[in-house]
Amino acid sequence: MKFRPCIDIHQGKVKQIVGETLHPDPSRVKENFVASQSPGYFAAMYREDGLTGGHIIMLGAGNEQAAEEALRAYPGGLQIGGGINADNAERYLDLGASHVIVTSYIFQDGKLNWDNLNAIVSKVGKERLVIDLSCKERDGRYYVVTNQWRTFSDFEVNASNIAELEAYCDEFLIHAVDVEGKREGVQEKLAAQLAEWTSIPTTYAGGARSIADLERFRDITDGKLDITIGSALDIFGGQLPYRDVVAFCRAGLR
Repeated sequence: MKFRPCIDIHQGKVKQIVGETLHPDPSRVKENFVASQSPGYFAAMYREDGLTGGHIIMLGAGNEQAAEEALRAYPGGLQIGGGINADNAERYLDLGASHVIVTSYIFQDGKLNWDNLNAIVSKVGKERLVIDLSCKERDGRYYVVTNQWRTFSDFEVNASNIAELEAYCDEFLIHAVDVEGKREGVQEKLAAQLAEWTSIPTTYAGGARSIADLERFRDITDGKLDITIGSALDIFGGQLPYRDVVAFCRAGLR
């Protein structure tokens, strides 16, 4: 189990927000934290700590310059998502991203757009692509949600659909929307299912708030999934020491 760091950028600043409140009207966005440091500061810290496979997420338009700063600070060490499509993906790889992450580009009008998925795979190759599945529970099952996590698609996150998508990407990034940014603990059922269903590197995001949560997550996934933590970390205004998380996950790799 690896710790995958994050840099979420909103209005040009590193922030932690409650994901379900993301909205074109900034006054409706619930912010947990707004950093005084630049995106490059966090990228350089992750580089110095030897953390790989973290992600930059551009939350809306106007964040490109800030994201580029982070990529320059840690070339080859970070993935990038948010507004990525077949037309701009190669540019971000050229700027230093290890992978590009796609969500809304391949999930449109409530369905998986296979044409768009094939288009971006043809541009960057599956080995440079991460598929972000933002999951929300409905009637005991998990579905990908789109439109800033407000609209359910018809794409169920299950064993067969995961297996099909694995042929098109190098990794998955899974957001547990129901707990994302809320510091309420990991969504155990989803995590356990993902550990069973996935056979490629998969990072879970959502709800982790303590070392006890990390221990529980490692146990229920048998260490098969990686994890990212945002709002709970002290570097983002939370109570969980970033250094403790890095040390805990490194100890599990020995």
